[in-house]
Amino acid sequence: MCVAYPGEIIESEDRIAKVDFGGNIIDVNIGLVDAKPGDWVLVHAGMATCRMSSEEAAGLLELFAEIEGA
Repeated sequence: MCVAYPGEIIESEDRIAKVDFGGNIIDVNIGLVDAKPGDWVLVHAGMATCRMSSEEAAGLLELFAEIEGA
């Protein structure tokens, strides 16, 4: 099973962005989405697949936290 995870773009240059996943900063390819620093993106396998609102991201992060605690 594959899971996509939300992260916040903290900086970007061309098609590569530094994305913050709860303090872990990872380089992500953002070539498929129109996103900029401050935007939240859903990331799978190092690729941003869509831009999302901060509310959507918070909901997913809450869900993952619940699953982790189960």
